[in-house]
Amino acid sequence: MVTIALCFTAYIAFNLFVFLVYWWDKQAARNGEWRIRESTLLSLALIGGSLGAISAQRLLRHKTRKEPFRSILISIVILQVGLIASLAIMPDWPMRLVDALQTLSQKAGP
Repeated sequence: MVTIALCFTAYIAFNLFVFLVYWWDKQAARNGEWRIRESTLLSLALIGGSLGAISAQRLLRHKTRKEPFRSILISIVILQVGLIASLAIMPDWPMRLVDALQTLSQKAGP
């Protein structure tokens, strides 16, 4: 149970960090200062900060009309929601996938 609480705390902390990165970029945009690359912002969302990214986009009104950024961010969120839903429905699918890939690699052999 401690592990789940620790993972949840880390997830919330990382998403707060991502929110602050988006806030920083918004301030830089307003002040005409150095900006954070869009690829960096999207990468932060992809590695688990999508909640912070979407929250910042909506609450700060940051990059809400910028395409393809907006569409890519939405796609990342859909992908992550799909993965979480599939883990909730079938929690053992990652191990089954690993087993299937190992079987395929053994059959292919040298």
